[in-house]
Amino acid sequence: MPEPLRADVRLLGSLLGQVLVEYGGQDLLDDVEALRHAVIAARRDEKDVDDVAAIVSGWPLDRAELVARAFTVYFHLTNLAEEHQRIRTLRERDTGEEPLRESVADAVRRIGDERIGRLLDDLELHPVLTAHPTEARRRAVVTAILRISALLRELNDPRAGSGEREEITRRLLEEIDLLWRTSPLRRTKPDPLDEVRTAMAIFDETLFRVVPTIYRSLDTALAPGTGARPPLARPYLRFGSWIGGDRDGNPYVTAQITREAIGVQADHVLRALGAACTRVGRTLTPNEGTTPASAALRGALAGARASQPDLIADIGKRSPGEPHRQLLLYAAERIEATRKRNADLGYRAPADLLADLRIVQDSLVEAGAVRQAYGELQHLIWQVETFGFHLAELEVRQHSGVHEQALAEIRAGGELSEQTEEVLDTLRVIAWVQERFGIDACRRYVISFTRTADDIATVYELAEHAAVGGKPPVLDVVPLFETGEDLDRSPAVLDGMLRLAPVRRRLLETGRRLEVMLGYSDSAKQLGPTTATLKLYDTQAALASWAARHDIRLTLFHGRGGALGRGGGPANRAVLAQAPGSVAGRFKVTEQGEVIFARYGHKEIARRHVEQVTSAVLLASTPGIEERALEAAERFRPLADRISAAAEQTYRSLVEAEGFADWFARVSPLHEIGGLRLGSRPSRRKATASLEDLRAIPWVFSWTQTRVNLPGWYGLGSGLAAADGMDELREAYASWPLFAALLDNAEMSLAKTDRAIAERYLALGDRPDLAAAVLAEYDQTRSLVLQVTGHTRLLEDRNVLSRAVELRNPYVDALSHLQLRALQELRAGIEDDAQRAKVEDLLLLAAAGVAAGLQNTG
Repeated sequence: MPEPLRADVRLLGSLLGQVLVEYGGQDLLDDVEALRHAVIAARRDEKDVDDVAAIVSGWPLDRAELVARAFTVYFHLTNLAEEHQRIRTLRERDTGEEPLRESVADAVRRIGDERIGRLLDDLELHPVLTAHPTEARRRAVVTAILRISALLRELNDPRAGSGEREEITRRLLEEIDLLWRTSPLRRTKPDPLDEVRTAMAIFDETLFRVVPTIYRSLDTALAPGTGARPPLARPYLRFGSWIGGDRDGNPYVTAQITREAIGVQADHVLRALGAACTRVGRTLTPNEGTTPASAALRGALAGARASQPDLIADIGKRSPGEPHRQLLLYAAERIEATRKRNADLGYRAPADLLADLRIVQDSLVEAGAVRQAYGELQHLIWQVETFGFHLAELEVRQHSGVHEQALAEIRAGGELSEQTEEVLDTLRVIAWVQERFGIDACRRYVISFTRTADDIATVYELAEHAAVGGKPPVLDVVPLFETGEDLDRSPAVLDGMLRLAPVRRRLLETGRRLEVMLGYSDSAKQLGPTTATLKLYDTQAALASWAARHDIRLTLFHGRGGALGRGGGPANRAVLAQAPGSVAGRFKVTEQGEVIFARYGHKEIARRHVEQVTSAVLLASTPGIEERALEAAERFRPLADRISAAAEQTYRSLVEAEGFADWFARVSPLHEIGGLRLGSRPSRRKATASLEDLRAIPWVFSWTQTRVNLPGWYGLGSGLAAADGMDELREAYASWPLFAALLDNAEMSLAKTDRAIAERYLALGDRPDLAAAVLAEYDQTRSLVLQVTGHTRLLEDRNVLSRAVELRNPYVDALSHLQLRALQELRAGIEDDAQRAKVEDLLLLAAAGVAAGLQNTG
């Protein structure tokens, strides 16, 4: 472990220990330490696992809860210490001598001047924030962690003096005490607007500020002189959001919620733009003598003076002889008026604000003040171009079955159901959003479980029925293909889409752009991780070929989750593993739950993540990489087919076994984790107990809690065993990015699996046949993955990750034993309601801790 990280962990752990003693006495700290030493000894085979279980079962419930909280808080503190170490490492590597590996500058250097211009013309990176319930931490806990993180950063500043360090340490102790005393469990479910506000914290703290630094990094890489010449980098980031728009299976997301969600977004972005414009304006103090105003700027001020004489007089009094400053401060006032819906003063559209900013910029250039023109002012222009007045495009999603039922009711005549009225109201709200904020603020309508082109036509027909004043909203309907069968027939569905008049009209208006979404979660849950990965790759290839035949500029929207069992894993590696021709400079992906805070919670980490993905998108779009990937895919096609068939058979034989759903519910905290109240939406699409209707998130979350991590690897071992020999597998791993990513992700999932703990969970189901099948497949998968990769232990080639997993595992074991105790008592049956509630609380506390320790939920 690097010494700075070790020092941070020791400090935070020591302060937590002090908090525990102050709260519960030395006995509480002794119990925590006893369990800590016991699980470490068990990992070293110096202690029997049954002895660890005996320690846990010997405590009263109240003490067990406190111990679970202690380990959970410890993980929160360890996680933030690791984030600080990651930032330190990035800074140490950024020496300036060579571009940082996987950075934008690195990609520009590797691609070369001849090709980079064409690639940048098409470049678009489109992260879409979703409210998928995978963030186990309460917002109060997250904010407490952020405060501790800020204090740790101050403490590590070498410029801090002794007195400052003493005061910072005192404040750290105060904040850790507060974190300890803050309930880690939500007592009420968040509503959709709570989820919108939670996402806004990421925008306020990180995204708004980091975006211009990313563009600046690209501009620096493209040519010398950034900041003193017109920028070569154009804004390529576009943010989307499903939060407040995704109503598939969530009855709490209504048309009114969608309307309020875009209002919250607009309020935040207009506040941010207003503050930035005020800041830049106040610092832009060149006077008329050194930097005379252009005729256009003088004309803009004259127009402002005619329409708002008092306001301009006041600004002029505060900024005499500083025309550039005057116009920017006037623009800031207009942004605030836009936020307050003052039509007389406010801007009608972002384009009007951009026009004012460019008048100032051009005037500065004309006066020779190029550094003022292309410095902070350019950052503000980039922010307006990226976020507009709506921050992120709000996308709507609904199930195809809901649309089908709604249209049938309308065609039949008579009174419409509440659900159908809601569908029509949602379409009317989309029209209102477009009228208020522009078409790009809300035009994508995603259809879950798209089966045929009729599902697309249905939405367009519903939009006509919802039209107010004969004017329906402008829609780009996006089919979402989720099951194996739907993925197979997706090209045929797109053929049908091209025959629809509304689709043809939109293709003409958008330059033949079309978007298709691929669902990773449900396909993996249905087919298993191996077969789903290979089928998604085949679908990408088929759709890229279809787009080329029809002269379509296709964007594939990847519905990837945070967990490995839902398409998660390193995003940049995922991009490089896409089918040749399917990226083409455009990458759109969902960012869900805990992934949002992990990737965008710190400015430095957010910048690194976006640069890594940008680099991967650029490289994946180059002919050389596409050709190598295509050659490997064709060469190893027969191998992939054999692996897929065997893996799917093994996976299906387990999940389709008689009684599997009941067994899964008994061996995991599936039913109990609803008490974590992670999100506003229900865990099932329908009120049934079937595995098919269970959403992928609780499926993955439950397996993660059992330490089995089955959705990340099950079936892969059988697939690898079906290959003709190890040589071909090793060749595929070395030369085919998709196959390498498949095995690397499985290896990561296996590293977070603990066989001994998993065995204790699986035994709760009284189905030794199913338990034996899972453990046998684990043994086979682990063995063959190691043989193919050539590793002697899991994650051997990823030292940082390997060390983090190995250090965390014993502490996660402690929480698993606490959860097992609770689960065993619940499965045995508890008649007393109060006692059952306390046991459930213990289970949920342990679940939150395991999620923090493994840094995964669903």
